Amino acid sequence: MSQSYDRGLIEDFGRWREFSAGMWAWIFHKFTGWVLIGYLFTHVAVLSTALTSASADPATVAANQDLYTQTIQALESLLVVRILEVGLLAVAVFHILNGTRLLLIDLGIGLESQDRSFYASLVLTGAIVVASVPTFLAGVSL
Repeated sequence: MSQSYDRGLIEDFGRWREFSAGMWAWIFHKFTGWVLIGYLFTHVAVLSTALTSASADPATVAANQDLYTQTIQALESLLVVRILEVGLLAVAVFHILNGTRLLLIDLGIGLESQDRSFYASLVLTGAIVVASVPTFLAGVSL
């Protein structure tokens, strides 16, 4: 025998407004963790396949004529790649700061100011990312 529940459409779509800072911190931490894991596996896969194309001749590598070096230099010259690097920095910085916040809370430090520490980690992440944008975008041609 099956049972059905009427949850109501409006209530289901509007529940995100009821989330507290702790719920957003949990969601952002899980999301950034999965993004970092995905990046790590992609990075290892790309490097492991690119190493086979790298030249074993040191003179070729020194002259920057190696296929791997040329590919990396071509990717670094693209604006899209630089923007993705800034996004990766934002994800990594938030994950580190929020992880440190969670560690301190687990140790009993700052239990009463969890919301403020979450917002502080967001603001600090934004400040670090904005400050790093000129470094990441230096030398990029449109």
